[in-house]
Amino acid sequence: MRLVELEIARHDWGGMLCGCGGSAQHLARDLLRLADGDPGQEPGHVDLEEHVWSAAVLWEPAPAVASVALAALADDVPPAARERYLDLLQCLVAGEGTDGESARRGLDLPELCRGLARQGLWLLYGEVMSNRFPGTVGAAFEILTVVEPDRARLQRVREVAADWLPVCCRTGLCDEDLPGLDR
Repeated sequence: MRLVELEIARHDWGGMLCGCGGSAQHLARDLLRLADGDPGQEPGHVDLEEHVWSAAVLWEPAPAVASVALAALADDVPPAARERYLDLLQCLVAGEGTDGESARRGLDLPELCRGLARQGLWLLYGEVMSNRFPGTVGAAFEILTVVEPDRARLQRVREVAADWLPVCCRTGLCDEDLPGLDR
């Protein structure tokens, strides 16, 4: 059993309300399908917008999905799946709002997702520094700009990895200016 499968199995998807209005049970299948695929092939098409995240809010399953994305980065998933999981994690850490029901329960879903991503800092740094898959380097670095509290370490990695970082990452255009981050 792969790490991503273990992480998916750990969550009560049926007990979560999805952004589509129903149970989040289908997200377990979608996330597994996203991780599947042969090396060099596209992973199964999975669109989690309006299920886990939207431009305005994150929904209840967002922290569980962030955990699955981090497990996928620690796992041996195909490069295209790594890129999709990083894109998904980037949407979650950049979230600004929480769905009404979760907010009434006192949850701050964007901050929960950012906290989970902070626990996976070294996975993100590993993705940047390995420079294995060009599509994942920029996404991992952009996530770091949101969640890394040690701005000096982030700047040092920016300098070391400048040759393979996208222009927006090299120049700081993608940096987030979030409260609580020590610049």
